[in-house]
Amino acid sequence: MKVTLKDGSVREFNEGMSVYEIAKEISEGLARATVGAKLNGKVVETRTVVNEDCKLELLTFADDEGKLIYRHTASHILAQAVKNIFPTVRLAIGPAIANGFYYDFDFKTPISTDEFNKIEQEMKNIIKANYPITRFVLSKDEAIKLMSGYGEDYKVELINDLPEGEEISFYKQGDFVDLCAGPHLPFTGMVKAFKLTSLTGAYWRGNEKNKMLSRIYGTAFDKKSELQEYLLAVEEAKKRDHNKLGREMGIFMTDENIGQGLPLLMPKGAKLFQILQRFVEDEEERRGYVLTKTPYMAKSNLYKISGHWDHYLDGMFVIGDEKKDDEVFALRPMTCPFQYTIYNNGLKSYRDLPIRYGETSTLFRNEASGEMHGLIRVRQFTLSEGHIVCTPEQLESEFKGVVDLIKYMLKCTGLENDVTYRFSKWDPEDTEKYINEPEIWEMAEDTMRKILDHIGLDYVEAKGEAAFYGPKLDIQIKNVHGKEDTIITVQVDMFLAENFDMSYIDENGEKKRPYIIHRSSIGCYERTMALMIEKFAGAFPVWASPVQVKVISLTDRTVDECNKINEKLRAMGIRAEVDARSETVGYKIRSAQLEKVPYMLIIGDKEVEKGVVAVRRRGGVVMGEMSFAQFAEKVLDDVATKRLD
Repeated sequence: MKVTLKDGSVREFNEGMSVYEIAKEISEGLARATVGAKLNGKVVETRTVVNEDCKLELLTFADDEGKLIYRHTASHILAQAVKNIFPTVRLAIGPAIANGFYYDFDFKTPISTDEFNKIEQEMKNIIKANYPITRFVLSKDEAIKLMSGYGEDYKVELINDLPEGEEISFYKQGDFVDLCAGPHLPFTGMVKAFKLTSLTGAYWRGNEKNKMLSRIYGTAFDKKSELQEYLLAVEEAKKRDHNKLGREMGIFMTDENIGQGLPLLMPKGAKLFQILQRFVEDEEERRGYVLTKTPYMAKSNLYKISGHWDHYLDGMFVIGDEKKDDEVFALRPMTCPFQYTIYNNGLKSYRDLPIRYGETSTLFRNEASGEMHGLIRVRQFTLSEGHIVCTPEQLESEFKGVVDLIKYMLKCTGLENDVTYRFSKWDPEDTEKYINEPEIWEMAEDTMRKILDHIGLDYVEAKGEAAFYGPKLDIQIKNVHGKEDTIITVQVDMFLAENFDMSYIDENGEKKRPYIIHRSSIGCYERTMALMIEKFAGAFPVWASPVQVKVISLTDRTVDECNKINEKLRAMGIRAEVDARSETVGYKIRSAQLEKVPYMLIIGDKEVEKGVVAVRRRGGVVMGEMSFAQFAEKVLDDVATKRLD
């Protein structure tokens, strides 16, 4: 049989050879590293037999699919080890994920991370035993009988949800059997380096109404050196984690009496928020946006017109009960219908368009409790939200203007090089999620694709990620732990103008429907703040620092002069504070460094006498003596240019 390899070469092999045997024949070195393959585009195991001409791409740990196979096997080794140590534990699920794997367990008595050493040692024993990992299939009834015999209730529930008549696959290693779709490595001994990393709670099937299980996270690599590099990177990420650093710096806090996903911004956090908001609103005004201010809630009628009631109700906080109350309200999850209502207040001509509405919008979304994380995922958040109402002819230029604004915001916040772009499309096979007008969807997506191509954005396409009313450009970013979130979206909407009967009179005197661009410029302020904390490890650029200058008095004799300098700085719009405590100058400097203040002015008798300020830069850089005017000019230039360093 003829096998076309990844490099395009064609090799002859005997029919009935396994992927492993083919890999071994190609290269002894490659065979040791092969963890799976793509057979005609489908990921398969090395045990898979090849019987006909095909395309074959061998996978190693260097490939993303290879990592998943490798780490999925590690998750099963973890499950076997836990089952060996805790025979009464019940197994749930254990997938490979980005950077590692996890397995969910229902322990009779909850465990702690103190048990990790014991579990890791048992995993090493399983790896050393080098058990063959074999696959077998059963009918649904046979599968239920097998898992019921093991007392694996969660597995039985999963099997019951599978279609009738479908063969169900299992994997066996030693005396351990697990329900799994695969694929896996052929032997447990192929896992070379692993580490259990954390223990958390996780609701069964992600539903907070179900039982809380114990989720053990881990990671695995084919080289110990790469594992050590990864673990060092994780430790560095923990230092930058906004959920830790933001609290330590006094930027935000949470309280169980207030609730999950409802962070409290402390004075420094509130100041950072204010700085960002003023920056955004001023920049948007320069670009032709007009401000609106709309209510935090509305009657259900408004959301029924917009479609949110039908497509987004589970994510909304509803006040009242339609069965009992004449009026039912909901906290707004977005501002679109409010700004559309403002647009409809008066007849519009094509000469009035485009209209660019902008609003700093406090929004509410009923996120699952297990999804809450610091400032990145919350239930109440503030969005730099806006809607552009335009003619079809204006759509591309307005979209380009939005992207230009976003890129400027990303540059100023230091996030420009950390984002990727995703063109999110609807899924015609899941029409319940969307307004079901296939022809309009096709037109909207074609239009948006052309615009993205004209702009020259490097993007990927994602089916099923669109908003219910239109395709969107999602700007994606990862936090320090590698978790990806959307930071900013731009959406092309060809539906809701019809729902709200929005119109304009064109140059021929005819009534037309406008196009709408939903957009944010800096995204959710809370999420952007979190990402900036992590990006700069709390050492914000001068323009965004809650405190830009710390004026440090060397002796009691210079306190008055420090206060005068502070007053002059603040009069110039520079955020400054005086440290006149009865502590050593070294202590005061270290305190300012821990607060990550960009500049320190050390004022002693010599500086007062000479009429200068002694300047230190964050990070221990001594800049020496300057006149007050020189220093103030330096700070103001940092702010005006949005300099990052």
